[in-house]
Amino acid sequence: MNKAVLREEILQQLKQELARQTTAAVMARDEAISEESRAESKWDTHSQEAAYLAEGQAKLAGEIRASIELYSGLPLPGFGPGDPVAIGAVVELESGPAGRLRRARYLLGPRAGGLAVLVDGGEVLVLTPHSPLGREVLGRRAGEVWVGGGRGLGATQRIIAVY
Repeated sequence: MNKAVLREEILQQLKQELARQTTAAVMARDEAISEESRAESKWDTHSQEAAYLAEGQAKLAGEIRASIELYSGLPLPGFGPGDPVAIGAVVELESGPAGRLRRARYLLGPRAGGLAVLVDGGEVLVLTPHSPLGREVLGRRAGEVWVGGGRGLGATQRIIAVY
């Protein structure tokens, strides 16, 4: 897998989300300071609610900006078959109960957990070490098998490859 392409896909999605959040924050701020939003009574909180929304969206935009900075400079080294999973590793994982195993690919990244990108015809989901699955795979090696928690009760997890 070409990790440079993977990084570019992640950055592209983060930049698109940053643009959406920035636009939403500006719109909410404009709504909060608009003359039309001026309180008509002491119970009218429309302007205050819009200000809270603008603040939250601005904070989210700041977090996305920080993620963009991290991924722009994140080293993405190659991993060999015996290397432990670390930040920057792509992990191919097989999980589920016997007879219903499913495979998935994950990038262990510093932020933006849950972001899904399409690379080489398949989905790669970003995991962070702060997520339950991220904590479970961190430090493990290809071939390791364990019973994990997650959504299923005691689903078997197996690392197929680390690269």
